[in-house]
Amino acid sequence: MAAGLVGSEILAIAADIRERLSRGEEICNLTVGDFSPAQFGIPAALRDGIASALAQGHTNYPPSSGIPELRAAVARLFERRLGLTYPVGSVLIASGARPLIYGTYRAVVDRGDRVVYPVPSWNNNHYTDMLGADGVPVSCGPDTRFLPTREDLARVLPGARLLCINSPLNPTGTAIEADALRGICEEIVAENHARRKSGQRPLYLMYDQVYWMLRVPGVEHVTPPGLVPEMADYTIFVDGISKAFAATGLRVGWTVGPADVIERMGVILGHVGAWAPRPEQHATSALLDDDAAMDAYVAELMQGLGARLERLYQGFSTLAKEGLLVEAIPPMGAIYLTVRVHPFGRRTPSGTVLSTNEDVRRYLLDAARVAVVPFQAFGVVGDEGWFRLSVGAVGLAELDGALERLGQALRVLD
Repeated sequence: MAAGLVGSEILAIAADIRERLSRGEEICNLTVGDFSPAQFGIPAALRDGIASALAQGHTNYPPSSGIPELRAAVARLFERRLGLTYPVGSVLIASGARPLIYGTYRAVVDRGDRVVYPVPSWNNNHYTDMLGADGVPVSCGPDTRFLPTREDLARVLPGARLLCINSPLNPTGTAIEADALRGICEEIVAENHARRKSGQRPLYLMYDQVYWMLRVPGVEHVTPPGLVPEMADYTIFVDGISKAFAATGLRVGWTVGPADVIERMGVILGHVGAWAPRPEQHATSALLDDDAAMDAYVAELMQGLGARLERLYQGFSTLAKEGLLVEAIPPMGAIYLTVRVHPFGRRTPSGTVLSTNEDVRRYLLDAARVAVVPFQAFGVVGDEGWFRLSVGAVGLAELDGALERLGQALRVLD
């Protein structure tokens, strides 16, 4: 398994960018889905809470399932903000969302089981490979904002063990709408009713909502149990502070779901020591109960992110109106903009013909000093020119310069 496992394509691109930056190159880095503390700091309440917890001596092992205060705070957050009622036993804390995604796979998927996931999506192909599962990627296109529909999934859900959905979606920054998610949930419930009659194991939905607080105005976040209550028996939420509070390095995440599944996940992750640091857990539990602090912080964060996403979107729209071979999908949330740059068949000043996404990526990096991630990093096979742009680590002035250089690089193509 280890010999065959492919490393993260995004991290490989990021390593190249770091090397170029170390040589003094000026690059607008729109690759890694992270925040620069110089652009977006964590909430003051979170920072001060960690310092206070350290001063009080909270430096020993936490309970492997999370401190009781944080588990209870997560349950209260789900009830207040999402209208979903869960007991504390249905909440598990870990060191960010990644261990919880892996724990979900480990808890419900056996070797050879079928895992259904839309593409583009983040890392589901790698988790599937690690478990020796049978991955069933479902291609989604721009007509549905790269999100799955009931019709897309109905034919592949029979016999599947896990379905993975992320909204707002990494890499596209688009969010699933209520009607689309309701239809998918109805399909899952119907599938599980049929399985119950024959004694088969259920189909679970892993619902990754780690970006749910980061949405542009007018975009609603919906949940499977909120639309179809019976989905509470089959939905495993993945969530955390990494994105909503620009706290990627603090490593606090949580999963909420059926108590029996959560209990087994806790046992699995307990054996690998995937717990979040105790000081961060104490600080997070206080923040999640402070609605005023959360609302003020997220509003400020989204104002900054929204301005950057809109600047990029309008910039690409202007380039498209000029006749250049680009387009962009309006942003809905997260920290990402989906763009298409497709000058395929055109020749660069050095004589290279641009034929693939990788050709375009390298040309934009070399000629425009703009670093982007092709959708191949998210499981997409074809070369159609789609890329993810991440705005969490750049300023508006950097984006203006990047757009100007990008336009110049595209204009000189023959």
